[in-house]
Order: sequence, then C-alpha cells, then structure tokens
Amino acid sequence: MFQAAAETLRLIGADPKHLGARIGVTLVLHTWGSAMTHHPHVHGIVPGGGLSPDGQRWIACRPGFFLSVRVLSRLFRRLFLEQLCKAHEAGQLQFFAEHQGLSEKTAFAAWLQPLRQCEWVVYAKRPFAGPAAVMAYLARYTHRVAIANSRLIALDEHGVTFRWKDYRAKERARYKTMTLTADEFIRRFLLHVLPAGFHRIRHYGLIANTRRKDNLQRARELLMQTPAKEEDTLRLSGPDSDEGKPQCQDQPTYVCPDCGAPMVVVDSFARRQLPRAPPLSSGAR
Repeated sequence: MFQAAAETLRLIGADPKHLGARIGVTLVLHTWGSAMTHHPHVHGIVPGGGLSPDGQRWIACRPGFFLSVRVLSRLFRRLFLEQLCKAHEAGQLQFFAEHQGLSEKTAFAAWLQPLRQCEWVVYAKRPFAGPAAVMAYLARYTHRVAIANSRLIALDEHGVTFRWKDYRAKERARYKTMTLTADEFIRRFLLHVLPAGFHRIRHYGLIANTRRKDNLQRARELLMQTPAKEEDTLRLSGPDSDEGKPQCQDQPTYVCPDCGAPMVVVDSFARRQLPRAPPLSSGAR
C-alpha cells in the first residue's frame, strides 16, 4: 500500500500533462476504524507543488486543485493489484478458513477480476483549516494504537464499553457506545499492533531521507522562505521554557493574524499542565 500510493503520486505528479514536477509525500499508516475493526489505509501529506525536473523552478499546482483523483485512483488500482499478484506468486500471502482456496493461482485471479473493473476511490483535498491542522490530526495517531484512554467508559462483568463514531449516521447520531467482551476487545486491539521495526511513517520523493536536506533547501530558495529556527518551535514545549528568564533581543515575534500587531507571550505551560485561573478580585468567591 505504501509503495503503490507513493508511486502513484510520483508518476502522476511528474507527468507534464498534470503537474510536471518532482513532488514529495509523507505517508502515515492507520489500520483501524473507530470501532477498532481492521481498516488499513494511509494518509498522505503532499506539498502543493514540486521542483521542476532541472531543479531551477518551483512548480505550484492550481489553486484548490492538485491532481486528478480519477487518474490517481486508476493508476493506484493497477499498481496495487500488480503488487498483490507478485506477492501471491512469491508465496508471501497466507489464507485461512473459508479463504484457503485463494492460495490457488486461478482462484485468486478470479477473485481479483471484479476489483479490476470497479472504480476505486482516492480522497484528495486541500486541508480546510490549513496544513497545521492536518499535521496536528495525524500527530495524535503516530504513537497511539487503535483507541485513546479518553474513549474508554467502563470495564465490568459485561465487558469493555467505549465510545465510537458511526460515520454512516448523521450529526449527533454518529456518536455511540459499544460493549465488547474482554477477549474480543483484546483481539481487536492486537490487530493493530505492528511488527517490531515496522515504520508506520514513511517519506518519499523530495522528502525521502537520502536527499531531503538538499531538496528542502532548494525549495526554500525558490519559494524565498527561511527555515524555522529550532528554538522557536521548542521554547514553549516544556519545563525548559523561557518563563521567568531574561528575554533575549532575538526572541521571535508572534504577529496577530487579524490586526498585524505583535503579540506577547505572557505565560507558558508544560505538557499535561493545566493553566491556572486568574486571581479572584477582592470580595469575590
């Protein structure tokens, strides 16, 4: 899935009929749905453009449009099914119970045939709340498996009860509770525990590990952007923040997005630390 998704984006992005640029992509693997069922899929973060083949220009995509989802879906279908067939021929796939017959080449080919005819869906859209919102969304799942503690409601003689979201329902009806036996809850959870050494986050194209530094530097030069200072991103991250320390002259300035006036950091909070309420005025309770 990783290889098929990355190759699809790379090939269509490099095609002059679509974008004609060398693009980059970060793919993050998710294997679960809200009810902890087996639902493997990858989320991709892709810049809105890429470097020209000669590296002399930054080619931006059209506003609100990146690549044709129909073209992406059909190429992804072909690449994914080709790799699935190669894995079957190499004996890398295992089948059990009622699916054991698919170990035969002819049976497996017949099972795949309808999948070659139907349309596959690739979801591609610009982030509604900006790139930072997408990064924040994916960051919540990079080091967490299947379910957060906040969704657990009870553990009793009936089993484990937790909250889940039914995406087929609408609005408030989406939010439901489910109770599973302890054995079934553990079985579903273990479906999503990855093998040791497996990388759930992978980078391709411009941001592949081998040439990432040089490619990003070139992209910044063409876009006339400067890299963010590491200290700017870390100064509010924990107990080593600048609270109570002398302020340096080169302290970063935060600008209000509405009026453009400089903003002043008045306090910072360590991870998992709750903010303190303002002091009560005299006579208040």
